[in-house]
Amino acid sequence: MTRLITAPLGFVGDEWAADVAIAVDGDVIVAAGPAAAVAADHPGAEVEHWAERAIVPGGVNGHGHTFQALIRGFGDDLRFGDWMGRLVHPTAAGLDRDAIKLAARYDFAEMLRMGITTAVEFFYLHDGGNDNAHAIIEAAREVGLRAVLARCMFDADPGPVRYRESPALFEKNFRELRTAVAGDPLIDVHPAPHSVLGAGPGMLELGAALGAEFDVPVHVHLADSQGEVDVSRTRFGVSPIGRMAALGVLDERTLAVHAVRVDDADLDLLAAHGSTVVHNPSANAFLGGGIAPVRRMLDRGIPVCLGTDAGGANSRQSLFEEMRMAALLAKALDRDGTALTATDALRMGTSAGGRALRLPVGLIAPGYRADLVGLDLTASSLRPRRTATQNVVYSMLPEAVERVVVGGRTVVRDGRVLTVDLGEIGAAVDALTAGWTPLTGTHPADSVLT
Repeated sequence: MTRLITAPLGFVGDEWAADVAIAVDGDVIVAAGPAAAVAADHPGAEVEHWAERAIVPGGVNGHGHTFQALIRGFGDDLRFGDWMGRLVHPTAAGLDRDAIKLAARYDFAEMLRMGITTAVEFFYLHDGGNDNAHAIIEAAREVGLRAVLARCMFDADPGPVRYRESPALFEKNFRELRTAVAGDPLIDVHPAPHSVLGAGPGMLELGAALGAEFDVPVHVHLADSQGEVDVSRTRFGVSPIGRMAALGVLDERTLAVHAVRVDDADLDLLAAHGSTVVHNPSANAFLGGGIAPVRRMLDRGIPVCLGTDAGGANSRQSLFEEMRMAALLAKALDRDGTALTATDALRMGTSAGGRALRLPVGLIAPGYRADLVGLDLTASSLRPRRTATQNVVYSMLPEAVERVVVGGRTVVRDGRVLTVDLGEIGAAVDALTAGWTPLTGTHPADSVLT
């Protein structure tokens, strides 16, 4: 039976509108627009009125690493190299399957509570197979989140042992994992070369080939630090983006994650090849990477979507926070208050993410998945009511996220996650990390590669 959701305000079809209705059949939106017209076209629909609510599309989180949620607060205020070498790699080396799943449940539940309905998990703790990846997928299913597992491709030696696979082993595991999740409406699997330093030419070429075969995006960290750029120029004679272009693997499926340390030549290459940037403004700032030149990207026609990155590299898993950060940093970088508007930022966190992932998400329109977020217009952070559409990006606090629907299923109501027990998850996280001391040698994996 068709379900009709009405509300006094909604971001429908990429624009704000008053008195809206959304008709949902199963997990798909079949109509959206003015309430009177949609209701007239669906006279027998079950009506659900979201009084005093604004409806927006579910957030599409273009990049993250769930296991890093466990290190939130353990390595703040560090230089990037110290954070990665002394914290991330040792932590990654010490986590078993149960810990990996716990971290994913913890991270995904926080995302859901913050209005994220689709999340990319850039995953690299392989141990030569797919068991750990299945732990991530199980966590996503239990939480009720739509997830893309971007299976990392890494063959650099030396490098963390758990990440490494040969191209042949990666391809075998990738194909098996895609087969295992085929037909699951909430799970997809994409290839993800780690970076031009972590993946050799064969891996990069294989990633592009698999992306073309399955018509899916290819995720890759590019130009996220000056160190990466410097090593790339020394080793290959070109920037990381230049390296991708020289190998013939920069194309319209490429999702360039970060793209902070870029020059005009890099931007011209991204534009010419139709690539998309996944902008992670908070993480880039948190780790001192810099500020991506978003306005210059958009002016060249480069699509830009948003990601939170990892809990340990950001400390907040909220795309509304990333929207705010993206707009404010763009204004600061360009010294122009018009550089990126609230509506621009909202689109970057919703419909732009859906287009980047080639999924029917991030837009309230017929044919798209019924992934919706209800915002409480009576919340003080969304007042004055007259300016609520701007306040969603600039002033809204988390308590205003009142309801979340994924694929037509209500998974958050009254600000409470309905699918998992957050208290139980939090207690398990506390127990797991109770003996960890930041960077003092008492971490259980302190003897492994740093």
